[in-house]
Amino acid sequence: GDKFVEYERAGVKEYWLLDYERESAEFYELGSDGRYRTAQLDADGVYESKVVPGFRLRVAWLWQSPPPSLEALRELKLIP
Repeated sequence: GDKFVEYERAGVKEYWLLDYERESAEFYELGSDGRYRTAQLDADGVYESKVVPGFRLRVAWLWQSPPPSLEALRELKLIP
């Protein structure tokens, strides 16, 4: 959409599209040519940010009810 093109032109290094109704997530990373490339999740369904070092998001958490608050915080190493 429009935002995708605007952000790409502006040089936004990482772009996430989250659709809660469809429970889908797409991640894009800006390549050296200034164009977005689809970023892949790892084998465990985790996206690792290239912009925020050490930040990892397990995509399944977004749709889980109730949210895995303590589990998520431990995995992000925010609590022991």
